[in-house]
Amino acid sequence: MGTILDIVNARDPFEKEFHQAVTEVVESVKPVLDKNPEYRHAGIMERIVEPERLIQFRVPWVDDQGIVRVNRGFRIQMNSAIGPYKGGLRFHPSVNLSILKFLAFEQVFKNALTTLPMGGGKGGSDFDPKGKSDNEVMRFCQSFMSELFRHIGPFTDVPAGDIGVGGREIGYLFGMYKKLKNEFAGILTGKSLNWGGSLVRPEATGYGSVFFADEMLATRKETLKDKICLVSGSGNVAQYTTEKLNHLGAKVVTLSDSSGYIYDEKGIDEAKLQYVLYLKNVKRGRIKEYAQKYPEAVYTALDGSAGHNPLWNHKADCAFPSATQNEINGKDAQNLLNNGVAVVCEGANMPTTPEGVDIFLDSKILYAPSKAANAGGVAVSGLEMSQNSMRIKWSSEEVEAKLKGIMQSIHSACLSASEEYGTPGNYVNGANIAGFVKVADSMMDQGVV
Repeated sequence: MGTILDIVNARDPFEKEFHQAVTEVVESVKPVLDKNPEYRHAGIMERIVEPERLIQFRVPWVDDQGIVRVNRGFRIQMNSAIGPYKGGLRFHPSVNLSILKFLAFEQVFKNALTTLPMGGGKGGSDFDPKGKSDNEVMRFCQSFMSELFRHIGPFTDVPAGDIGVGGREIGYLFGMYKKLKNEFAGILTGKSLNWGGSLVRPEATGYGSVFFADEMLATRKETLKDKICLVSGSGNVAQYTTEKLNHLGAKVVTLSDSSGYIYDEKGIDEAKLQYVLYLKNVKRGRIKEYAQKYPEAVYTALDGSAGHNPLWNHKADCAFPSATQNEINGKDAQNLLNNGVAVVCEGANMPTTPEGVDIFLDSKILYAPSKAANAGGVAVSGLEMSQNSMRIKWSSEEVEAKLKGIMQSIHSACLSASEEYGTPGNYVNGANIAGFVKVADSMMDQGVV
């Protein structure tokens, strides 16, 4: 297996996030390849680590002062063996090829796990919507879509939102696509309910993560009721993770953003959560303002030189990292265990470093990797695609029931695959193997393409 990693490292020596994602999958699926030599003969791994198509383009736009700005736009179309490319668009200064390739690679297996016919892709730009006016965001989105529209379509590639791309951005992107193509098609998910969106789509990633944690706890005859939970982030995933945890009787005591985090020992109840939704989605403010409104909460500014995140150093039962990649390192993982955390369920994409993952797996806690735990978002995106194709709209109860069923089937597939290949209870191996086998078999059926 070293040869695959050698190839990836030699071709793209500076893409550390992509290397990290590939290494994890390669290590998990080695027994599958040993048991099924036809996969090796057909070069499945060599093909699966290489994007089918990688698109990079210039995005010029004019700010409110009349100054021309230029950003980079990307779309990684990773694998279409089981359906059209599906995966989010991320607008954030950190966006580069390594991050988008890791996200697209993860998306391939995550989408395979959902049981829905979706391939894997990812895209975005190094544009930062933070601090920009609505008109500036609109002009950027229109310029971005004026190139992207050539490469997407309802049967080709259906992007969604991600960090920095919410309902506002999806609206501007969709409007420009419609103008350019002169057609009303379901080419983006996360749309407004008035024009083709699905109920429960904003909630789906957070809800799904909580449903998955509940399934894991059920294997030990426990529930989330009365569990103290640490949640990072304060965007879409964190907000609805908190909401569903509240619904199930748990207590969330932390939220964060890129500046720092708040710790509220009394719990972030429904009323406080409504303030967070207003603060982040409407006012677009910072999480430290929560502590100004609720003085019982303690705000701690981020200290980048500390080498760990104090958010993960509080007494708790469960942790839901829901911010960004590699936010839990080895020291954070050890702090979580030392503080009694027995469940870690990843809402963000690859939020734990390899050292942290090893600590969780060695400790035998209930640890759900992101490609399984946060698949609820793309699952409901798939359900939105189905509703668009059939020109119908399901009720929120119908969509949530379908989401819960999908998360249960993902949990079951992960457990079964981990047992079949000799690592029972290892959800990392289970998720990687179950997703890989579905994609690999589809690629085998379709020949060398």
